[in-house]
Amino acid sequence: MLDKSSELLRKLPKKFGFGCMRLPMKNGEVDYQEFIKMADAFVEAGFNYFDTAHGYLEGKSEIAIREYVVKRYPRESFILTNKLSGPYFKSEEEVRKIFQIQLEACGVDYFDIYLMHAQGRGNYPHFKQCKAYEQAFELKKEGKVKHVGLSFHDSADYLDLILTEYPQIEIVQIQFNYLDYEDAEVQSRACYEVCLKHGKPCLIMEPVKGGQLANMPTQALDIFNRLGSASPASYAIRFCASFDNNVMILSGMSNLEQAKDNISFMKDFKPLTQEEFKAIEEVKALLEQLKVIPCTACRYCVEGCPQKILIPDLFACYNEQKVFTGVSRQFHYDVFYTKKNGKASDCIECGACESICPQHLSIRELLKEVAKEFEK
Repeated sequence: MLDKSSELLRKLPKKFGFGCMRLPMKNGEVDYQEFIKMADAFVEAGFNYFDTAHGYLEGKSEIAIREYVVKRYPRESFILTNKLSGPYFKSEEEVRKIFQIQLEACGVDYFDIYLMHAQGRGNYPHFKQCKAYEQAFELKKEGKVKHVGLSFHDSADYLDLILTEYPQIEIVQIQFNYLDYEDAEVQSRACYEVCLKHGKPCLIMEPVKGGQLANMPTQALDIFNRLGSASPASYAIRFCASFDNNVMILSGMSNLEQAKDNISFMKDFKPLTQEEFKAIEEVKALLEQLKVIPCTACRYCVEGCPQKILIPDLFACYNEQKVFTGVSRQFHYDVFYTKKNGKASDCIECGACESICPQHLSIRELLKEVAKEFEK
C-alpha cells in the first residue's frame, strides 16, 4: 500500500498530468512544434507527469516523448508512465520483448510507472496466462520499473478481484468524470471505492470524457457561465481533483490553447465549491436528457474494423448534430469520414468493436441510429 510518505506520491507535486494519446497532429504526424510549446509550458508551470502507451498514435506518441521530452529534460526531473497492452504480446516470452521495445522507443532505461493496460474480464486472463503481472514485479526488482499498477475498464467487482489476486499492485488508473460517476457501465464511483478499500491511489483518465465535457451545448454553458468565465473543462478536471485519493488527473491535450487553459486552473489547484458542485449536477442532468453517444474517441475500435468505419468520428457527427441547435454535420459525414471509409450502414455486425470498447457501448446498434440520421 502506498501511504502519503511513499516515494511515488512525493514525486507528484501537483495533481495534473499530460496524457499523450491525443497529441497535436499535422499531416499524419505529431506536430512537434506545437508539442514542444505545450510540453515547455507544462514543465515551466511545475508539472512533471507524462503518460503514454505503445499503441497511442500508432507508436508515434512514444517517439514524440523520446525526441521532445526525454532528450530535452533531465530524466530525474519528470515521471514517465507506460503500459503493457495485450495486443502486443501473445506469449509469456514476448512480454519482456515488448517492454524492451518500449524502453527504446521512449529513449529511457526505466519507467517510473508501468501499468497493465485496459484490464477487464476480456483480457485479464491473457495477462495471467502470460504471467505479465509477475514479470512486471520482476522488472521492478531489477530497477527497470519503479512502480507497478494497472489501468482498468470494467465493473467494480472485477477490479476488486484483480486487486485481491495481486495485492502488490501499487496504483490504479480508472476512468472518472462527473458524467460517469454513477454510470452503470463505467462505474467511476464504485471503482474509486474499490481502490479505497484496497488502499490504492488513483490515476484518473478521461476527466473530460474525450472532450465531451469541454465542448458543451449552449444550455450547459449557460449554467457554468453563471459562475464566471472559467472553461467547462476546468470544472470537469477540478471535479476529479477534488477527490483526495485521486493523486493524478490526466488530460489528453491536443493544442497549446488547451494546455494553457488546464495549467491556469491546476497550477494552484482549488477544490470545487458547493456552488460549483451544484452547477455540475445541473449540467449532468441536462446532458443525460440529451442522450448523446458517450464515446470518448479512444479509437481502439477503428483498427480492427473490417469495413474501415471511422466509428468515433461518425458518433461525433451524430452527437454534434443532435446537441447543437441548427448544426448540420452531413457534409462532414459524407466527405470527411465516409468518402474513403465505410459508412455506418456498411457495418457487418462482427462485434470486434464492442469487444474492445472501454465504454462497453452497443456500437452495432448505435451505428444503425447514425445511419438513420445521415443516410436517409
